[in-house]
Formats: sequence, structure tokens, C-alpha cells
Amino acid sequence: MLMMSQQEEMFQEKEKSCMAVLVPYPVDKAYDYAVPEGEDVAVGDYVLVPLGGREVTGVVWGVAAGDVDPAKVKAMHARHSLTPMTQEMRDFVEWVAEYTVTPLGSVLKMALSVGDAFTPPKPQVGYRRLECWNVGMLEKLSDKQRAVVEVFSDNVPRIAAEIAREAEVSAGVVKTLAGKGVLEQVEIFNPAPCKKPDPFREGFDLSEEQDAVAERLKEIVKADVYAAALLDGVTGAGKTEVYFEAVAQALKKGRQVLILLPEIALSNTFTKRFVSRFGCQPALWHSGLSKGARKVTWRGVANGSSKVVIGARSALFLPYQDLGLIVVDEEHDSAYKQEDGVIYHARDMAVVRAAKAGFPVVLVSATPSLETMQNVWPKPLGNGRYEHLVLPARFGGAQMPSIEAVDMREREQKPDAQHFISPALKEAMKERLARGEQVLLFLNRRGYAPLTICRSCGHRMDCPRCTAWLVEHKGLYGSGGLQCHHCGFSMRMPTTCPECGDTDSFAACGPGVERVYEEAQAYFPDAKIMMLASDSAGDQDELKKMLEEIREGGVDIIVGTQIIAKGHHFPNLTLVGVIDADLGLNGGELRAAERTYQLLHQVAGRAGRAEKPGHVMLQSFMPDHRIMKALVSQSCHPEQSEGSKSGKKDPSASPQDDNKVVGRDQFLAVEAGEREAAHMPPFSRLVGIIIAGRDEKQVVEIANALGRTAPRGDGVQVLGPAPAPFARLRGKFRYRLLVQADKKIHVQKTVKAWVDGVKCPSSVRVYIDIDPQSFF
Repeated sequence: MLMMSQQEEMFQEKEKSCMAVLVPYPVDKAYDYAVPEGEDVAVGDYVLVPLGGREVTGVVWGVAAGDVDPAKVKAMHARHSLTPMTQEMRDFVEWVAEYTVTPLGSVLKMALSVGDAFTPPKPQVGYRRLECWNVGMLEKLSDKQRAVVEVFSDNVPRIAAEIAREAEVSAGVVKTLAGKGVLEQVEIFNPAPCKKPDPFREGFDLSEEQDAVAERLKEIVKADVYAAALLDGVTGAGKTEVYFEAVAQALKKGRQVLILLPEIALSNTFTKRFVSRFGCQPALWHSGLSKGARKVTWRGVANGSSKVVIGARSALFLPYQDLGLIVVDEEHDSAYKQEDGVIYHARDMAVVRAAKAGFPVVLVSATPSLETMQNVWPKPLGNGRYEHLVLPARFGGAQMPSIEAVDMREREQKPDAQHFISPALKEAMKERLARGEQVLLFLNRRGYAPLTICRSCGHRMDCPRCTAWLVEHKGLYGSGGLQCHHCGFSMRMPTTCPECGDTDSFAACGPGVERVYEEAQAYFPDAKIMMLASDSAGDQDELKKMLEEIREGGVDIIVGTQIIAKGHHFPNLTLVGVIDADLGLNGGELRAAERTYQLLHQVAGRAGRAEKPGHVMLQSFMPDHRIMKALVSQSCHPEQSEGSKSGKKDPSASPQDDNKVVGRDQFLAVEAGEREAAHMPPFSRLVGIIIAGRDEKQVVEIANALGRTAPRGDGVQVLGPAPAPFARLRGKFRYRLLVQADKKIHVQKTVKAWVDGVKCPSSVRVYIDIDPQSFF
């Protein structure tokens, strides 16, 4: 008995003196570290530990395994004074690692993405109102000075810039009040963004339909349990204003909220709407932020001070203290898929995050993905897991635009040689511009021309590092150059062909937005024309100014790519011309039709969003394609079921038997039928295996070894190996295999055992893509 007691005491002592720490590196286990004497360390704490001759910050993951010689266990260096990472967050990290077949430490790295966030911030000069100031002085103050005093009604110190912004005065007014003894200087730290959003602030005026859906969302949030809902509304239906009411409800409960957006470009307009509703700036999270801003936001989220985060997909991995609602706006967008590093889909991981922690998630879209619709539709086509909330009409009486397909096969619609705007679209532009209305010309292709070819020998200018053509850009190198849109390689436009040596023989083939912009200038020389693409908009401030100029009517014609296709409201924009509506249908991708429909629907939704009616013209060589027919039908959205007052779709109606559901849902139903017949997602599981390396021979050897040992059996099929569509990317050769499996099979376990069984040199990387969205 004595011996047993001593063993227990020894175990308890080891439990107290050593803890397992997970570090943000590609490792699958936490390492044992000794706790310094007198230090109180708990699970979830952020700690500084030695690792391979350097110091790194990790997270205490649990009790030490005890499988290392105590003499070899290194001691922790320090514990950071931050609120510990929650159990919910640690569980989520583990789940994502297992699901994506990724080392646990690699997933943790996404949560610790700000290296200097653990360094205590330096204080700044701030101001606060003196408790003993003479209130009688208030009458002697100017209006601007009184506005400053009112800012301090909450007695919270602020830096001069923040005070000036809230009071709408200059910083000089603040300093003047300090000189008068009304304010005093204090040392403060950068305040966490979005500390005090006001959920009780008067919201937007909602229509009866909007209010019914908003009330249902508030009920879901009040229940404080996991629930998933699709907020499905036409473009311009006011979906943002509706889900803001759910955000307000979560804030009333004291919870944090995450709103995911697919692109940074959408955050400018969105931020203004957020400030109007909640009275303060949201916390932003995206790659365009400065290091300092990322540090302040990360710390604010980690200690629970920042209440609402608006961010790109990586915002999902911030270490929230009390997350109570996730909204995934434009849930169908392909930008939510992370294609390198940890390969994951933020929409799907958001649903898991909510389910594991027991709070609601709202997916929002005018063109929901087929995967989401399968979770909405009742059996037998779907599984009915998500609640379906519908906003079938535009807000404020605005009507959906009329849509027509311009048949580019017809002789009278063929533009002149080397031109791309059809006569019908050109005439429609004249009419709208004569009425003082705005026009959008949309082409989802950057640059001047996608291909440059030698007229003498047919040589095509391609990238030396990728299997891709070089795109001509007029502004590159001043007078024009060629660029690869995959790796960034660029070069001046050569004067002679590298193949045949002929001089001045290059011809631009096909249009990019720069070429359409040039054509529009030639047709309408007196019009103010703006080109808007990701590589022409500059930084966020410049993009904001450009969008504001469009909104205020300072631009007549906008020529743009996908950056202009969604999330923007331009009241005077009444005509949208899609230069090449067939563009996304090339390449044979699984989701090509679905994505083309979504993009065209979204860009069409920019027209006629106010009182002036809108019109959309789709230039197409395939006007009879089901995508064009679904769009032209003008019934591109489910109507409410008869008798439904809440905006909730009748769950007993399927897309095939509800004659009110036409256009969009008919298209999706046909798409679903084809996918099911082909045993493709969402009716099966796919896993992409990508082998990449600079030595082509090694890549082929590993690909063939994986092919020879591929799993075989009922419900599992492996296709390949074969060169990837982009057989060379950023200097690396690439081969692919594709696993197709029944949904009942634990495909991660199968794939991991298979890949781990093939020895791979360090010069070759094998990537596992669970649920691939593309096959490049």
C-alpha cells in the first residue's frame, strides 16, 4: 500500500511539474515541458518555450505524456499574460487537423498568426476628462469643444485621433481642452476595436417580409443552441440589414460575433452599414491590414474585448473567448476555399465550429451552393438539416432587372473585327447614357489580352514557370508587358518572336478588361469611364474612393471584373453588359456550370437596385444553355410558398414539384440530378492528392508509387495518377490522383494510411485536399 501511495504522489508531482505544449509547426503531438518553479500554468495558457535552438510561443495542450526522460525535459521560459485559449477552440483545432489530414501544429499556426501579438503593447498618449473640472465652464465652451466633452460620457480614455473622429472635430480641439484643464493626458494602450457596439441602437426600417425573417433569426440566437439557417434572398433584398438583427441579439447576450466575407473589397461598403447600425467600427481581419492593426485585433479577440469581427476566411481561426454567432455572407463564393497550407473550406468549417460549440450559424446568399441547398431541401433530394429563410423580393419596391441573351452567332450581332461589344449592347449603352444612367461592362478577365501569338509561326508566349499563357497588360513596364497570373512572372513585350525571330509579329488574342475599356473609350469618347479590377484598384483607400465616385454618379461607364460583381449598391446603374457570358463554362470543371450561374446572377443583380428599372444583356454563343435560360426566365429565385408569412420555405415542396420554384432552383435540381448520377459531390466524397516538386522524375516516381498502392474496395475508386491541368506551377511539376468514395466511408483515415505508406523525399510534397473545389 505504501509503495502504491508513493507512486501516486510521484505521478501527481509529475502532473504538476510538466505540461504538454503544442507548437505552431507541422507536428502531430504536443511536447513535454517543465513548468518553472513557482509558475502557475494551466491548460490553454500561451507559453514561451525553447524549440531547436529558438524560442517559440505555443499553447499548453494538456498534461505531459511522461514518455520523455525527465533529465531531457526542457523548461518553459515564460507564460504570456493573456486569457487562455478556450477548450472549444482547442477542440476545433483538433477537429480541423483530423478532417483535413493536416498536422495539428499547422492548424494551431493559423490561430497564432500574429507573431508579435504576445509582446505587451506600448502605451500611447491619451486623454480623459478630469473628475474635478468646473462644470460651469460648459457654457463657455464652443460647440466643437462641447462635442468633445460629450464623447467622455462613458469615462473611457481615448487617443486624440479617436476623440476627434467621434466628435467630428480636429485633434487641435482636443489639445485645447487639455490646456484649459478639462482633459488630462494619460498613458493608454491601443484600444481593442469594436469594444462597445450598441445593439440597442435603432435599426433599419424593415419591410414586413424582412421583419418576419429577422424575428426568426433572433429566436434562433436566443435559443443559444446550435442551429444552421440559410438566409436566401434575391440581390437587393436587404439580407445584410436582416442578419444585423441577429448580430444585435447575440451582442445583447454579451457574445462575440464573426461575420465572414469572401473578399476584402466588400468590407468598405459593409463597414459603413455596420457603423450606421451599431455606432462603432467593426474589428477587421484580412491580409491587407498592417502588422500593428492585426496585433491589436488579435489581442482584442483573444481577451474577449472585441465583440464583432468582419473578416476573410482566416478570421475563423482567431482565438475567440465567447463566440456566439457566425454569419457566412456570400456562402457560395469559391474564395472561402483555402488552396494551400492547411487546405480547408471556411464555410464548412464555420458550420462545424458552431456545431461543436453549440451556437447558431447563418449562411447568406442570393445563389446558394448546391452543397448548401442539399442541406436545405427535404428528402429524397436533400437532408433538410438547415432552416430555409427566404426574401423573395427586392427592398423598397425595386424590381429585379430584365435579362436577355444576345446571340453572338447571329450575323447582325457580330462586332467589328478585334471588337467585342455587340451592336445591340452598344445601342443600349447609348440609350442609357443619354438618360444620364450608368452602365457596367463585365468581363471576368484581367489585363488586355489573355494570349499573345506570333502571326508568322504561331508561337504562343507562355510562362517559363507555369503551364499557363502570359497575359498582356498595357500598363506593365510603362508601355506594355506580359504577366503570369499564377506565379507573378512578368517580362517586357518582346520585339521579336523567340521562335522564328520575326519582328513586330505579335497579335493580341481575345479580350481582357483593359481591351474592353479601350473599346468603350473609342465608342463613347465624352463619357467618364472607370476600369475596376484587382490589379488596377490600388490599395483599400483608393478602392474605397473609386467605389464612392461610382455611387455618387461621377462615372458613366464601369468596366470591371469579379471585384465589382457583388456586394455593391449603385443606385443609378441600370444596364449591365456581360461581354463573354460563356467564359466560365470552359475547362470541364465539376462546378463550372454552377459557378457561372452564380457569377452571372450576382453581376446581373447590380442593375436596377433603386427606383429606375434595370436591364442585363448576356453576350453568349450558347444562348440555349440551361444557365442562360434560367437567368433569362427572370424567375431566378424561389417564391414564397402560399400561406407562408415568415419567409420560411415550405419544407414539403421539392424543386421538382413546386411550380412556383422556377429558374434558379430548376437549374440546381438538374445539376443535382447529374451529380448524383455521376456519383459526384454532394452525393459522394472526393479527395485530391497533389504531388509537387522541382524534379519531374521524382514527382512521377512518387505519383506512380501512390498509384500502385492505392486503396481498392467497395465504395472507393482512385483515378490517376496523371499530370495536373496545371502540370507546372511556380516552377514545380505537379501530378494528381483523385479519390472518389461513398459518403459512409471514413475517407480521411483511408487516405492518411495510404499516403503515409509511401516514403517521400523531402524535395517532393504530397498535398491532401479533402472536398476539392477545383482540379487545377
